[in-house]
Amino acid sequence: MSSASLSPSQRAWQRFRRNRLGYWSLLIFCTLFILSLGAELISNDKPLLARYQGQWYFPIAQNVPETEFGGDFQTPTDYLDPFIQKQFQQADNFAWYPINPYHHSTINYFAKEPNPSGPSSDNWLGTDDRGRDVAARLLYGFRISVLFALALTCIGVLLGVLTGALQGFFGGKTDLWFQRFIEIWGSMPELYLLIIFSAMFDPSVALLLILLSLFGWMGLSDYVRAEFLRNRQLDYVRAARAMGLSNWQIIWRHILPNSLTPVVTFLPFRMSAAILALTSLDFLGLGVPPGTPSLGELLAQGKNNIDAWWISLSTFGVLVVSLLLLTFMGDALRDALDPRKADR
Repeated sequence: MSSASLSPSQRAWQRFRRNRLGYWSLLIFCTLFILSLGAELISNDKPLLARYQGQWYFPIAQNVPETEFGGDFQTPTDYLDPFIQKQFQQADNFAWYPINPYHHSTINYFAKEPNPSGPSSDNWLGTDDRGRDVAARLLYGFRISVLFALALTCIGVLLGVLTGALQGFFGGKTDLWFQRFIEIWGSMPELYLLIIFSAMFDPSVALLLILLSLFGWMGLSDYVRAEFLRNRQLDYVRAARAMGLSNWQIIWRHILPNSLTPVVTFLPFRMSAAILALTSLDFLGLGVPPGTPSLGELLAQGKNNIDAWWISLSTFGVLVVSLLLLTFMGDALRDALDPRKADR
């Protein structure tokens, strides 16, 4: 199929695919994110499937008391207990554990070395100062960071596109008042507000998402406003007005689709900024609740335990790889959507 017969979006996708660095970064990042969504199937202290004395169990989806496996108490089974593991090693019994048999909250009480312990065959990336598996916390922490970044990016895009479209399309006093509001709102001390609210309310991901969303839309709003100011004077908008279309129909059908280039281009960069913001706040103790797997919390542990180099090094590696992949994707998107770049 010749390039002349392709739509603009198809030609942009072809240009994006020709950028091998950006294209492979997209594939690798999506693969890592999909794997993290199934973290419970990869890293968990409960077997995926178990068989004991002729009965089948799905411990990953149900709480089974240890009395079912020859224990003495009705408490939930600790599948890392040597006694329980020995029970499954008997004839006709078995337990199918995930690749990494540790949950992010699992404390390895049977570790051979004091915590934090270095990498070993049991804990591939070692343990933190509480005996929790670093690899498991990195996997779950990466998932939380990406999901948080996606949510924050979506909210910021919605607010930024809405406010920018209103300013750019209507102009005049609407644009003037919005600009004065943005100037005042942008001068608010965001970090101080986070400190105040973290002292007033219990820390939670929802609270952090709301607070960061209040300030994360202003940068994108300026780009959308500039696109609308430019496009509203073009001939196709005047023709739509002459046909009797309402303002919202013109915004939604005509101007907005032609003003989304900066929005799509900045998505990976906004996700990078969101991941860095969450990591920084967790490092300062202003982020997610205690016990939640977090990259920032692991960095703080690495700072407090200088000798435990594996904590800082592995966390730093995950952050660098994630941000590099997003940056390469953003550069490739920017080149693919640049109207000045023609197919050669």
